[in-house]
Amino acid sequence: MADFVGAVDQGTTSTRFMIFDHGGNEVARHQLEHEQILPQAGWVEHNPIEIAERTTSVIRTAMQKANLQATDLAALGITNQRETTVVWDRRTGRPYYNAIVWQDTRTDRIASALDRDGRGDVIRRKAGLPPATYFSGGKIQWILDNVDGVRAAAERGDAIFGNTDSWLLWHMTGGVDGGNHITDVTNASRTMLMNLETLDWDEELLGFFNIPRQMLPEIRPSSDPNTYGVARWPGPLGGEVPLTGDLGDQQAATVGQVCFNVGEAKNTYGTGNFMLLNTGTELVRSEHGLLTTVAYKFGDAAPVYALEGSIAVTGSAVQWLRDQLHIINDAAESETLAASVPDSGGVYFVPAFSGLFAPYWRSDARGAIVGLSRFNTAAHLARATLESICYQTRDVVEAMAQDSGVTLDVLKVDGGITVNNLCMQIQADVLGVKVSRPVVAETTALGAAYAAGLAVGFWKSTDELRDNWNESQRWSPEWSPEQREDGYGRWKKAVERTLDWVDVD
Repeated sequence: MADFVGAVDQGTTSTRFMIFDHGGNEVARHQLEHEQILPQAGWVEHNPIEIAERTTSVIRTAMQKANLQATDLAALGITNQRETTVVWDRRTGRPYYNAIVWQDTRTDRIASALDRDGRGDVIRRKAGLPPATYFSGGKIQWILDNVDGVRAAAERGDAIFGNTDSWLLWHMTGGVDGGNHITDVTNASRTMLMNLETLDWDEELLGFFNIPRQMLPEIRPSSDPNTYGVARWPGPLGGEVPLTGDLGDQQAATVGQVCFNVGEAKNTYGTGNFMLLNTGTELVRSEHGLLTTVAYKFGDAAPVYALEGSIAVTGSAVQWLRDQLHIINDAAESETLAASVPDSGGVYFVPAFSGLFAPYWRSDARGAIVGLSRFNTAAHLARATLESICYQTRDVVEAMAQDSGVTLDVLKVDGGITVNNLCMQIQADVLGVKVSRPVVAETTALGAAYAAGLAVGFWKSTDELRDNWNESQRWSPEWSPEQREDGYGRWKKAVERTLDWVDVD
C-alpha cells in the first residue's frame, strides 16, 4: 500500500494541500491565499475559478516538495469552508456568479421572513439550524432570484449548486467530462435543506426557498469506501488517487482532534471560531442558540451528531488590524503588540462585522469598540482583539453547558491562531479551564486525511487515530475568579452596544 494520504483544505482565506504519513505526521504542505471580494458592506464573495486554480497549484507544489508521485498516495480527502455557495453551469463549468461566502449578510431579509411566518421553526426542527444569513439555502435563493437566467437554467438541470467541496470534487473527477456532483452529510447539514433524521434533501425545506431539487448534489457519507471518484485533474494526481473523504472544515477538525466519544469537544480558531461537542448518535436540539449538526458519518455506520457554536469573526479580526487599520504587518505581530501592555486598558472590541452568530444570531449587530479613552493605544486594541476571540468562545461554552450539561475540564484547540501563545493563555483565563493544543495544530486537513484513509484501510480504526494524537502545549488559568467574572460582565455589556444597529426588514 502507498505510504501517505493527501488532503485538500479549501478555507475562507486560502487553500492548502497537506500530506500525512501513517502516524498522522505532516510530510509536506503548500498554501495559497485567494482574493476576498467585498462589493459592498456586508457582502463577501470569492472567485470559484481562482479557488479551483489555486487548488491545482497547491497540490502540484506540495507533491513536488515531497518528491512524491500519485502512486505514493493511498487516498485523498477534501475539507472546505462550509456554507459558501457556488452555482455553476454543468455544461461549461463556468460559475453563474461569484461564490457567496458564509460571512455574507445580503440574505438577511430572506432569513427574517422565514422567522416571521413560522417556517423558521420547521427549519430548526428538521435541519437543526436557525434561519440565518450564514447558511447556504438563502444564498442559493438569492442567486436564483437575482442573477439573470439562473432559475431557468436550474429548471432545465443545467445550473447546479455546491459548497466548495462539491465544486472541487466535480472538477477533480472530470468537470464537464463526467464530473461527479456530490457532497457529504456534514456539508449538506449546513444548507437548511437537509433533514437531519433522513440525511436527505427535504421537499418542504426546498419549497421554502423555491430551490429545484435537481440543482443539488448527491449526499454521501463523510468517509466512503465506494469513493467519490478518482482524481482526474492534469498533473501529479491524474486519474490514480481515490477520493474517499469529504468533510466540512469544522467536522474535519473534530475528526482530526479524535473527538469520537460523547462529550468530547474541540474549538477551531480560524477566520471564525467553531466549537463542536460530540453528542453521539443522539440528536440534541439546542435551546440556547447553538446548532445541531452532523459531526461525521463513516461508511455504513450510523451518523454521529454534534452541538456547534459558530462565531463569525475571530481570526479575521486580526486580519482587519493588518489589512484595514495597518497597525500590524502580519498576524504574528498581534501577539507582540498585545503583550506590550498588561491588559486591554478597559477597551472591549466586539467584531460583529457580519452580525453576531452563536449564541445570539443577530444579523442587526455590527462591530463596536467601547471603553476608549485617550490613554488607549494600538497595543490595547490588539489585546482587546485577542480577548474578543476568547470571550466569544466563552459565550458558546456557556450555551453548550446549558444545552448538554457538559462542563469542560480541558478545551482542545486547533487552527492558526493557536500559535499565538498569549491568546491561548487569555483563553484559559477567560474560561477558567485548561487549554490543550495538539502537535498537529492544522487538524482540519488531518481530519480529512483520516476520513479518506479510514475508507481504504490505511488506518484500520479510530483507535489508531487516537494513538496518533499528542499534546504540544497546555495552558492553565491564571486569573482570579473575580477578575474572570468582571471581565465577562463587561464583555456582555459591550455586546449589548452592538445590537439594533442595522434595520432588518
